[in-house]
Order: sequence, then structure tokens, then C-alpha cells
Amino acid sequence: MRVLMKKGLVLVVISGVLLLALIHLWSPEMKPNVDISRKQRSHIESLLKKRNKDAVSSYQDVPYTIKLSVARQLAYNACECHAEKHTLPLALPHLLFPQVWAHNLNHAYLESDSDPEGVKGRRDKEYSSFQRRSYSAADLLIVAEANSPLQFPTQGVEVRPMKTILIPGLGLKQDPRPTHMVSLTATMGTLDVAATVDGVSITGEGQKTMRLSSSLLSTLNRQLQFVSYTNTLFHPKTADTVQYGSEGHQAAFTIKVGHNASPKLYNSGSNEEYNISALVTIATKTFLRYDKLEALIASVRRYYPTVLIVIADDNQRPQPVTGPYVDQYIMPYGKGWFAGRNLAVSQVTTKYVLWVDDDFIFTESTKLEKMVDILEKTTLDMVGGAVTEVTGYSATYRHTFSVDQGDSEGDCLHVRQGYYHTIEGFPDCVVADAVINFFMARTDKMLRIGFDPRLARRGHLEFFVDALGSLHVGSCSDVKIGHASKIHLPWTKSEAEKGYDAFRYSSSAGEGRVHTELYYFKNRLKCMSSN
Repeated sequence: MRVLMKKGLVLVVISGVLLLALIHLWSPEMKPNVDISRKQRSHIESLLKKRNKDAVSSYQDVPYTIKLSVARQLAYNACECHAEKHTLPLALPHLLFPQVWAHNLNHAYLESDSDPEGVKGRRDKEYSSFQRRSYSAADLLIVAEANSPLQFPTQGVEVRPMKTILIPGLGLKQDPRPTHMVSLTATMGTLDVAATVDGVSITGEGQKTMRLSSSLLSTLNRQLQFVSYTNTLFHPKTADTVQYGSEGHQAAFTIKVGHNASPKLYNSGSNEEYNISALVTIATKTFLRYDKLEALIASVRRYYPTVLIVIADDNQRPQPVTGPYVDQYIMPYGKGWFAGRNLAVSQVTTKYVLWVDDDFIFTESTKLEKMVDILEKTTLDMVGGAVTEVTGYSATYRHTFSVDQGDSEGDCLHVRQGYYHTIEGFPDCVVADAVINFFMARTDKMLRIGFDPRLARRGHLEFFVDALGSLHVGSCSDVKIGHASKIHLPWTKSEAEKGYDAFRYSSSAGEGRVHTELYYFKNRLKCMSSN
């Protein structure tokens, strides 16, 4: 009996260990909370700015003389709006000398508004949000203080195409000697000085290579603070590598050349609370499911009576879908899934677009305010929700991507279920690379990425592969939408449902080849893996 008790005890212990191991394997991996709020500056960046300022503000006591031919070309961040006036007594001056016109938008727009200060405040808020979203730490000016003995900017120097800037942070730190000398060589522009300092010899002004020398290190360093760069080769987005050297020491730094990204701001009203009708448009694509579409619209109107619904319709015999705040756009027959997405999103004028399938149903858990809140308070471009089936099961379809660099045959894409981390302040939200087919996104980002119209019947993951690297994606499990039941006995299906199934779920070798071609050729992949 004692032997049996010992064996039973051993079995209990082993079973307990196995149970703990299974719990450990089955339990979700603990992910860290990460703050992705729109913080534009950090403590480290503030320290870098102070150090940069100290590095470039020395030698203030060394006198200089402004060189007007160069100084006039510099940008002073104070643009003005002036029209040209003809003074020549000619009958047709506008034909011989085309006149520059100017339109004061501030005056023209604000003078007819009942709350001009409110409009200005909203625009300032939107612009600040845009700056925070588009800011990158790689844009911060960093000056490598002299230790080689060259001092120069390592990043953060930019010039508009065909414009002139002062190159910040140039300097030389070395022991006294009869002559101190530096040289600079550019490839996409010319070098000059905006002011001259007595005692400094300069050759190559206005050329690609310029040399500066002086018997006094202080005067040479003061002169280096006025070195200018003028871009002469237009390209919308590139960089010039400037060679910088002094007596056996060589360095290089880049000057980014390009236009600033034009902001796209949305005037969504003056209410402090989120005005969903002014912020969000609902977009969907329908085909042979007008009954499902009507149910979707009815459920939307129950919770959001004035939100605009945009419908892309590629039915062979379209039926008018009428009602307030409904726009129906007819497409060529069977044009397809992604073509319909392109059409619907192209007609959205609000800041955000909510994509839903035409057989979804809004419920009390479909809180668009929550989606707007996380998009407004974080750097996310898109946030997905959860789709609840009639069984009560909710799916979020969260995936992460990783791309391994390959050889001449292409790269390898690995798709895995899961997410990167939870979002601080939003415990039910995580960051991923792909989410379910119920999402809210920034309209301008959707338009920029687009949907490949070759995907006519099926396609979802392909969009997120195209968006990889340019779309910041999140998913919130506490925002849910219902899904119409797909459980139908074959003999109870309508002719429309049978036609939809035949069109939607049929497959062909040609269609499969399209999907393969997109991954292989467009995305340059040789391999995909998924779990």
C-alpha cells in the first residue's frame, strides 16, 4: 500500500509539472507597454540641441563683413506674399512681361469666417499634429565636435532644391601652426561664404571646391560659420555628400536635398469632443449583396445617423441605394475588390476613413470614438478592431512581418500571428503589421499607398505588404463590429447568394498567378512563410 501511495504521489507531481509546462506554453507571451504618443522632442534631443548651439556659437567676438550676393539667397523663415506691379507704359505688359500674382489666403479665407481665431487655432493644432507624425530623430541636427581635428554636422542639414543655406557646425580644432587650412568639395552644388572675415584667404568661391586658410585659428573658425551651400542640380529627394578635409584628415557629411512634405490638414470643426461625422467617412464595396448592405446601413444609422457612407458598386445590374448621407458610385461590372476600395477611398474628404465589408453590422461595441481617440493621440496611421461572429467569437487577425534580405533571386517575407507590444494608455490596443478587414485609417495614407486593382476577388494581406515600412498599424480588441451569419443551408440560399458564392469563391490558375506575380515581381520576394 505504501508503495502504491508513493507511485501515486510521483504521478501527481509529474502531472503538476506537465500542467505548469502546458500553461506556460499556452499562456500568451507578456508584451511590454510602449509609449507611441506623439512626442516630438526628447530629453536627449534637448541636450544635443544645446551642445550644437554651444559648438556653433563660439568666436562671436571675431568681426566679419556681410557678402550680400550670397546672404540675399539665404532663407530666413519669414516668407511674404507680394504681387508684382508693372511700371513700364506698355499697352500689353502682361504679354511681354508676365506678371507675378499673389493671393493672401489668410485674408481671403478668414475674413468670411465667423470665428477666425478658432479656425487659426484648429489649423495650428492640426499642423502641430502633422509635424509630430512626420518628425524623425534622423532629422535632428547633430554636430560631431572636433576630434580628428575636423568638426562638422553628421546629420540634419537640409536644403530646398536650387536654394542656399549656411552649413552649420563647421570648425577646426588643432594646435597653433603657421597656417590653418580646410577644404570642402560638393558634387550637387556650389560653395561660398555669406560674409568674409579679415585675415582669411578664400579660393573657389561659387565653385564646387573651396579652400579657406588663415594664420589664426579663431578667424578661420569664425569664417567657417559663414560657409554656404547652394544646390544647383535639381532632384526632389536626394543628398549631396560634401568632402571636408584639413592637412591629412578627411571627413564627409551629407546635405539632404528636397522639398518639404506638404502638410494635409483637415478642418473638422470646433467642438472639443470628437465630431465623428466631421472626422470619419465609412467606405465599403458591395457586390450581389444588397440585402446585407441595407442591413449595414440601417445599423450605422442607429448609432451614427449623419456619418457619410461611400459605396463602391460593381454589380451587373446596379440597384439604387438611397437615403441621407449615402453616396453610391457605380463601377464596371465585376471590376473587383481592390478597385472598389480605391474608388471608395478616393471619394473620402474627411480626416479618417473607416473600412467595413458590406455584410458587417454595427453594434453597441462599435465605438468609432475609441478608434479616433487612439489615432489622435498616437503616431498610428491605422487601427483595426475585432469582428464578432454570430457564435460570439471575436477575431482581430493580428500579424507581424519580417523581411530577410536575400540574394539576386529576391527577399524572404515571414508572416506570423501576433503583435509587437501593447500601447501605453490603451491596454486593449497593440501594434502589429496587419489587422482585420475592419479598420480606421488616415485617408491621406490610404490614398498614398493604394490598393492594387488586379486583386479582383480576394486580397487583404497584399495591401499590408505594400504598406510595410510606411504604415504604422495598431489593433484594438475593445472596438467590435458584428458579422452577418454565413451559415445557410444550400437549399435556403437566394439566387443572389448563390451567384455571389460562385463569383467570390471560385478559383482559377490565372487568378492564383496574379497573387504570385504581385509577391514575386512587384514586392521582389522569392519566399513567403506564415503560421
